[in-house]
Amino acid sequence: MGNFNILLIDDEPAQITSIKSFLTRRNYQVYTANSGKEGLNIVKEQSIDLVFTDFRMPDITGLEVVREIKRINPDIPVVVITAFSQTEDAVNVMKEGAYDYLSKPVDLDELELLVQKAKEHRYLVSENKILKQQLQEKYKFDAIISQSGAMEEVINIAGRVAKSKATVLIRGESGTGKELIARAIHYSSDRKDKPLVTVNCAALTESLLESELFGHEKGAFTGAIARHIGRFELADGGTLFIDEVGDIPLHTQVKLLRALQFGEFERVGGTETIKVDVRVITATNRNLEQMIQQGLFREDLFYRINVVTIQIPPLRERKTDIPVLIRHFIEKFSKENGKKITGISKEAQDYLMRYHYPGNVRELANIIERAVVMTRDEIITTADLPPGLSTVQEESILDPHNFTHPYAEKVAAFERAMIEQALEIKNGNQSQAAKLLGISERHLRSRMQKLNIVNNKKR
Repeated sequence: MGNFNILLIDDEPAQITSIKSFLTRRNYQVYTANSGKEGLNIVKEQSIDLVFTDFRMPDITGLEVVREIKRINPDIPVVVITAFSQTEDAVNVMKEGAYDYLSKPVDLDELELLVQKAKEHRYLVSENKILKQQLQEKYKFDAIISQSGAMEEVINIAGRVAKSKATVLIRGESGTGKELIARAIHYSSDRKDKPLVTVNCAALTESLLESELFGHEKGAFTGAIARHIGRFELADGGTLFIDEVGDIPLHTQVKLLRALQFGEFERVGGTETIKVDVRVITATNRNLEQMIQQGLFREDLFYRINVVTIQIPPLRERKTDIPVLIRHFIEKFSKENGKKITGISKEAQDYLMRYHYPGNVRELANIIERAVVMTRDEIITTADLPPGLSTVQEESILDPHNFTHPYAEKVAAFERAMIEQALEIKNGNQSQAAKLLGISERHLRSRMQKLNIVNNKKR
C-alpha cells in the first residue's frame, strides 16, 4: 500500500508529541494539527489514511470533524480521543460515522492495534474500489460481444432502461446471456456503486427460497440457529437480480409482490417491517403467460415485474454473432490455459455456423474451451470439436416427424438451410442463388437479414 499517512488533531501539545513519536518510530508518516479547522485543511490538501481527533477542542468539536471528513472523503476512518467522562459523547460520534474511539489517557498498545485495523480497512476499501471498477468495465454494454441487429436492439433497450428505476423482465432460453444483460444494466445505472445481489430461484428448494429472499429470525424454523439477512436487505440501495423468477412458488409470490410494490417485508419468523430501496431485475426462460393460465404464476406479479421486457433471441437466430463470439472465446480461453491459439479453420467455423445450439452462448463457450484445451496446433480444426454437433441437432429441427421445436422455429430453420445451401451451391453469388430458389434477389436479401444469414462468399 505504500506510506500510511496519519493525521493527529489535538490542542494538547504533550499528547501530540507522545503519539507522534510513537507512530513515527513505527515508520508511519504523521501530520499534526492544533485545531479542528487546521486538521480539516490538511485532509483537503494531503492524502490522509487515518485521523485521530480529540473530542473537545476550542474551535470545533470532534463531532464536527467527523461530519466534515465524511463529507470530504467518506472512506477515511476517524478515531475520536475522549476523556473517560465523555465516553457517551464518543459513542454518539461513532453513530455519526466515526471508525472507533480511544479513552484518555491513551493506551499506546491499543492505539497500535487500531492503526493495524484501520490499515486493513483502508486496504479492503481500496481493493473493493478496484474490483468495482473492474466489474463496471467488464459488464458495461460495449463489452457485450455481438454484431447482430437482434442483439443490438437488446442492448439498445437495456441501455435506455438502465438509468430508470423500472423493474425489468429479461426473457430468453437458458444460456443466452440474461445475467450478463442484468449486470450491464446495473453497472450502467446510478446504483452501480451499490450492491448487485443475485439469487437463482431454480437452485433453491421452496422452503429455502423465502428465507434467502427475505431472511429469517433466530428460531424461525428447525435449524435457524441465528438471524439470517436476506437478499433484499443485502441489495438495499442497489439492484436485486432474481433469476428464474418463474420457479417461485405461489405463497412466496405474494410476499415478493408486496416487496416490489411497497419496498417492505418481514423476515421469516419476524414481526419487524423492514423497508428497503431496491431496483429489481428478473429473468426467466419459462412461458409466464401460460403459467398464469394454469394458475402457477400470479397475474398481478407478472405485470409488476414486466414494466420493461427484454427478449434475448437464441444464438441460432443470430448466427452473425457466432464468428465474433468464437474469436472472443478463443482469446479468453487461450489466455486462461496458457496456450497460443491464433484462430479457427474455415471448415471448423462453418461446422459451428451450422450447429443449432440448444445451450446457446454458454454451449458455444464450452465447445471452444474444450477445443482450446484439446488442440495441439495453433489453429482449431474440426478434429478439435465434439463429434456429431451439427448433424444431430440439424436433423432434429428439420425432421418433420420431430415436434420438439415450435412450428415457427422449424419453418425458419428449414428456410435458413435452403438459403445457405443455395448460396453454397452458387459459391456465394446471391443473384444466382435467388434464381435457384425461385425468388427475387431483393427477397433473398430481405430473408437473409431476417434470419441473420452470413454470406461468407459474398459476390
